[in-house]
Amino acid sequence: MDLAQWRSRPATRPPFPYPAVSVLGLVLAAVASWGGVLVVVAGRVFPAWVLGGALAVVALVLMGVHRVRERSTAPVEGDGDTAVTAGRYVPRRLGYVLLTVLAVASVGFGALGDLGAQYFVLRPRGPGGCTAVVRETAFLMAGRGEVYGVGGWGSTGVAWGSSGSWFADDGYRPVAEGSYELTWGRGGGVLVVQGRSGDPVYPAIHSVGCG
Repeated sequence: MDLAQWRSRPATRPPFPYPAVSVLGLVLAAVASWGGVLVVVAGRVFPAWVLGGALAVVALVLMGVHRVRERSTAPVEGDGDTAVTAGRYVPRRLGYVLLTVLAVASVGFGALGDLGAQYFVLRPRGPGGCTAVVRETAFLMAGRGEVYGVGGWGSTGVAWGSSGSWFADDGYRPVAEGSYELTWGRGGGVLVVQGRSGDPVYPAIHSVGCG
């Protein structure tokens, strides 16, 4: 092939790695659903299981597209290589099924654990746009709260874990009741959650940072 023919040949793009991206998406979905990630977009809070669910959906869509493309290019029935090809893909498909079950179960358990949870984006914001976000839950006679420092851009950002947590008697939710005080300084913020008579909150003081 001379130089002119090499230049005139049609450009071929490498195939999109559907299987690898799908597997990565399912793994990230499972990890994210159990992690302490919290995302705020335009002032709306999205917990970890929502992020995991979105990753799982994208991964399953890509897996479906890959399956359709495989069928369209599969050998015709009766070809001697068909049985060999099918047998070769059985372990891979089993791995996809198990990974999909793990990702979906992780998202489901995350959503189940978030039933009844309330999220609050507190004001004012701190230095550099750091924002305090609180998650409060109650089960039977026990209340629990967590505060996250969300760093990002304007009303959008990510928290990679909680900055502190507390417990309250009788399922009391101090932030939902407006019984808190948030102040900011150069080193970060301080959130003070206050109990009520007969319903103490412990611990009451929490530092908030986005660093």
